[in-house]
Amino acid sequence: MTQLDLNGRTVLITGGAGFIGSNLALHIEQQFPKCRVIVADAFALGHFQNLRGFRGECLAADIASEADLKQLAGLRFDYLFHQAAISDTTVTDQQLMLRVNTNAFRKLLEIAASLSAPVVYASSAGVYGNSPAPNRVGEGEQPENVYGFSKLMMDHVAREFSRARPELRIVGLRYFNVYGPRESFKGRMSSMILQLGRQLLADQSPRLFKHGEQRRDFVYVEDVVQANLKALSARQSGVYNVGSGRARSFNEVLEILGSKLGVRPEALYIDNPWNFFQTHTEADIETTQSQLGYQPQFSLEAGIERYAPEIRRLAAREAA
Repeated sequence: MTQLDLNGRTVLITGGAGFIGSNLALHIEQQFPKCRVIVADAFALGHFQNLRGFRGECLAADIASEADLKQLAGLRFDYLFHQAAISDTTVTDQQLMLRVNTNAFRKLLEIAASLSAPVVYASSAGVYGNSPAPNRVGEGEQPENVYGFSKLMMDHVAREFSRARPELRIVGLRYFNVYGPRESFKGRMSSMILQLGRQLLADQSPRLFKHGEQRRDFVYVEDVVQANLKALSARQSGVYNVGSGRARSFNEVLEILGSKLGVRPEALYIDNPWNFFQTHTEADIETTQSQLGYQPQFSLEAGIERYAPEIRRLAAREAA
């Protein structure tokens, strides 16, 4: 599938100072040097350090604010990558989660429609809850927490909006377990790969829920950036899974981390306090491959090897 040339166009990235948004912003600038890239972020989990080297425009903007939404509407953007959200899966305030994640999304779609700007937005594997894997769009959509529910409602909003405005292309990407550079400011919501790596390098016993055999689909952030850019060329609106297509256990993650970081891991297994914890996720990416031309480039081993220098740098900074 031919990738769109963004040179000479204006791209707005909400949540652009966050983990995935900042990787996307910097990649677009590098690949399309004549693209005007605008980052909007509320700077809750986003951080200015994620945007070091960024040459575009950066706005402090909260998507739940009517005034800030009006400001975004005045930017006359050509494409919208919507990454902003409350992404803390432990937040239990249902009204807040739905106001920020779902209600604000509808308003952003209205703005994009007024500008005829295609939209690519972040959905989540959280919509599947603990439904049996492999996870397929349209099946087993039973979220276990309000975060997953808010993302599923975003998918419903997008579908109904597309029916009313078929000329506007809206593509949702259900991210599975994303890891990679620029996630450190997520704190306790950063990937288990980063958290376990830090524990290993701090000579701590890495902590896993009993007994480390939970399986997740881990996807490197560069593959997620690829999926976002491929989604701009989607022939029609829809929702797609973005993962590696293969589930791996936390014990495997620990073993690979130990190998790549040169540390011998000995896990400390603890009780799991979360009743909504997903025990097995695995993205069915067949449609993502056939419809978007997406093809994961990083196995778990290759992704961790690429990420290892950044994990070492973060661990060294914490130890200093």
